[in-house]
Amino acid sequence: MSNNFFEVLRAGINTTYQDRGRFHMQHLGVAPGGCMDLKAFLIANALVGNHSEDGVLEFAYQGPLLQLVKGKTKIVITGNVLFQITTTKNEIINGECYKSYNLNEGDQINILATKKSAYGYLAVEGGFSVKPYCNSVSILARAQIGPNEGKKIEVKDKIIIKRKNTNEKNFGVNVLKKEKNIIRVLKGPQFDYFSKNSQKDFFSTGYKITNLTDRMGMRLEGVSIKNTISANIRSEGITKGAIQVPADGQPIVLLTDHPTIGGYPKIANVISADYHFLIQKIPGEKIFFQNVELQEAEQLYKEHLNSISEIIKNIKEINDTFK
Repeated sequence: MSNNFFEVLRAGINTTYQDRGRFHMQHLGVAPGGCMDLKAFLIANALVGNHSEDGVLEFAYQGPLLQLVKGKTKIVITGNVLFQITTTKNEIINGECYKSYNLNEGDQINILATKKSAYGYLAVEGGFSVKPYCNSVSILARAQIGPNEGKKIEVKDKIIIKRKNTNEKNFGVNVLKKEKNIIRVLKGPQFDYFSKNSQKDFFSTGYKITNLTDRMGMRLEGVSIKNTISANIRSEGITKGAIQVPADGQPIVLLTDHPTIGGYPKIANVISADYHFLIQKIPGEKIFFQNVELQEAEQLYKEHLNSISEIIKNIKEINDTFK
């Protein structure tokens, strides 16, 4: 165990420890949680030589300002993020995502903002030294579950690094920035609760993402969806990506920190292969839904995971390091 640590000089927005989540606990009322963007999370860990399950820092829109108070470490930022590294010699490096950097004692990393996206990730070589809760270091802030007493990162917190930097080499990989406004879905269990015209409207008209969006859910605004049977159902289990329609007819997409049960009819469910596209959308953007069948959704998810594996295989050593 190293004594290397960062001090938080600015917390950023919704900065939390996240991994893949904690599973098999929904029957106890605990949502899986975990990283919002699995692709960016997995690549971040791979670029600093970590295990795919190691925890990272996730932030939304603006990340933290951190100073490495003690020791050395290797870091990487993934997503579509503006950030700078300031060395103890007052040298300012404009960072590149998907490229690792060695930090020395006293260096600062300033995660300024995400670019046309919501979430970004900071990983360090060896991972962070945090205590798991039910086999996960993911923070579920609404329920105050996880390390750091289930709270978001705050100013003056110490971010402790699990082990010292053991590899001076740096690595990078090219990741194409893809934007996708058509989000594919499966029909939900209550799809037939809605009028034929509303079913057609759901797939033919777009919906704007509102400001009422966080890790729990995304409220949409568009053509009202009319329920012809009942606006409420007996509460039942919820899955990530479920699209509920309350009485006002405006859809709500349930996201990673979703409740474990819900009592609104579900018209559709976002497929796993498109989930990372959806959560990186920002308020004001318009999305469209496209129906696919289960077999196609399963194949698309396999292809999505294979594409992540291919990116990780293409990670290469890079020479332009700084000391």
